[in-house]
Amino acid sequence: MDIFNHKQIPVLGQVDILVVGGGSAGSLAALASRQSSQQKVMLIERYGFLGGTSTQMLDTFYGFFTPGDEPRKIISGLPDRIVDALDETGDLFLRPNTYGAGTGVTYNPERLKHIWDRQLLQAGVQLYLHTILVDVEKSEGDETICIVWHKSGFYKIKAKRVIDASGDADFCHLSGLPYELAGEHEPAQSMTTTFRMANVDLDTFSQSGGKKMLKKKMKEAVEKGTHPLPRKEGSAHEMVQAGCISTVAVKVADLQALDMDELTRAEIEGRKQAFIYETFFREEVPGYEEAKIIGLSHHIGVRETRRVYGQYRLTREDCMARKTSDEDVFLCGAPLEDHRKGGEGEHETVWEYIPEGGVYGVPYQTLVPQGSETAWVAGRCFSATHDAHASCRSMAQTMSMGQAAGLAASLSLETDRSADEVDMQLLREKLVQLGVILEMPAQPADISRNGWKNNE
Repeated sequence: MDIFNHKQIPVLGQVDILVVGGGSAGSLAALASRQSSQQKVMLIERYGFLGGTSTQMLDTFYGFFTPGDEPRKIISGLPDRIVDALDETGDLFLRPNTYGAGTGVTYNPERLKHIWDRQLLQAGVQLYLHTILVDVEKSEGDETICIVWHKSGFYKIKAKRVIDASGDADFCHLSGLPYELAGEHEPAQSMTTTFRMANVDLDTFSQSGGKKMLKKKMKEAVEKGTHPLPRKEGSAHEMVQAGCISTVAVKVADLQALDMDELTRAEIEGRKQAFIYETFFREEVPGYEEAKIIGLSHHIGVRETRRVYGQYRLTREDCMARKTSDEDVFLCGAPLEDHRKGGEGEHETVWEYIPEGGVYGVPYQTLVPQGSETAWVAGRCFSATHDAHASCRSMAQTMSMGQAAGLAASLSLETDRSADEVDMQLLREKLVQLGVILEMPAQPADISRNGWKNNE
C-alpha cells in the first residue's frame, strides 16, 4: 500500500527486535528476546492492554498439561513465570480434566493485565499500546521499515528483526509473505463471544447435576425450541472471583474475521447470542436464577484467519504419530479441538486425542516464514494445517512459540545468522536453560485444585 509519502513520516525508533502484537505469544517473545541480551526490543499492541486472548476473552490457560487420568506437565520456562505471578496473589486455581481439554489453569484476567505490564517493563521492553501496524516497506540494508499509526499520527519503526505475533499474520501479509487463509480448503473454525455472569449459586448448580445437567438442558432447549441457542454443547465454569462463571458457548460461523463488514456482523451476533444464553441460564439452570451477565469479551474470539507457510508445516499426521525431532522447540499434547459450524447429524466440536496420552514436538521451522530471513511468526498464525492448528493453538503452546521465536531472534543477531540458519543445538540449549521441557516426563503431574506449586 502506498497511500501516503513514507519519506515524510517521522521515525519512532530504531530497534533490534520489533514484536507485532502483545498477546500471550508476542508478550513472551518480547520477554524471551531480553533474556540473555541487551538488545533493544519494542512491542506494539493495538489495544490498551497486553495479553490478547488471555485477557480479552478467556480466563484459563490450557496446554500446560496433557489430558487424561495421568497428566504430564509439558510446558515450562517463561510461561511458568507468568503463572507463578498469578499464584503469588491467589489469582489462580487448577481445574483437572476440564471439558476434555485436560487440566485448565484458571486465573483472574484483570490481574493478568497488570502482570503482563510488569513483566515486560521489568525486562526493559519498550511498549507502545494503541498502536497499529499499517504497512511494511522493503528492507533498507539489514533493517525492515514498519509503518504504524496511533493517536499521535503515522510513524516509522526500523527493525533488524521482526516477530509477527499479530494473530492475523498482519506483518507477513503486508510483507507479501505466503500464507493460507482459513476456509480456503476446510471450513474455518467458528468465532465465539465469551461472557461472564455474577451472582451464581455454584453449590446449587453442583448439587443439581453440574456440567452433565447443563449439557442435558442445553440439548433439550435446542431440540424443543424453547430457547434459540446456537449449539447443543458449551461450557460454563467457575471463575477465581467468587460466585462468577465464564463461558465458551456462543457460536458464530460462516463469517470472515478479516472482512470489515462480516466482522462487524459477527460482533453484533455474538452479543445477541450472549443475552439469549443469559435468559436460558436464568430460566432453566438451577443456581442461575439471580445471575446476570457482568461482562462480554473485549471482542469476539477468533480462532483462525491467516496461517503462514513456514519452512515446515505442522500436520495432522505429525500430531497423531507423536512425531518428535532434534529441531523441536516445545511439546504439545492437546487434542485436535475443531469448532465447526455444526448441523443436522454433525458434531458441533470434534475432538480427537493424541494416541496413548502422548505428545508431539513442534519444530522451530514452523515459526520461520518462507521467503524471509529476518522474520518469525508466533501464535495462531504459525505454520500448520487446519487440523494441526486445532490442536496446537492453546495458550500454553502459543506462549512457547513466542518464547522460542524471541530467543531465536536474539540469537540470530548475536551470531549474525538469518532466521533459517539459527544454530538449533544452541537454541535448544538456551531453551533448556530457561526450563523448557523437550521430552515427555516419565512421572504424572500432581494435579489438585490448588496444586500449581506441586508441579514446579
